[in-house]
Amino acid sequence: MTQTSNTTQFSDTELSQRREFDRSRPRERDASKDLIGSDRVEGTDVYATDGEKIGHIKKLMIGKRSGRVEYAVMSFGGFLGIGEDHHPLPWEALDYDESVGGYVVNIDKDRLREAPRYSETDEPTYDQEFGQRIYAYYGVLY
Repeated sequence: MTQTSNTTQFSDTELSQRREFDRSRPRERDASKDLIGSDRVEGTDVYATDGEKIGHIKKLMIGKRSGRVEYAVMSFGGFLGIGEDHHPLPWEALDYDESVGGYVVNIDKDRLREAPRYSETDEPTYDQEFGQRIYAYYGVLY
């Protein structure tokens, strides 16, 4: 790559590599119906498989280097936001269901009540040990 007066010129090899990369990108990466802004995910309801609303997405945890959403932190329980517990769910444990306009987590509600959680003031360290424990609980490969 060379730069001349505010323009970038790529070698034939670099251009070929970029074209190949563009072809290898998953189609859904460019399709707006399959992408959503994080601001639209936060606050989205989460449902059990029986259709009962069990919480909402409080925030997303995104890998700094990978850029992947690793966790959706679900707010669960409490009243009017007071006393809510936060349940970190592996992103892969959630499925978006257009018919309910929210995410469905495929886990028994009793098992969800026993799931790893934390309070607003006791946020854990999201390290490898924590990740392995959370992913294993939901049956998702870490």
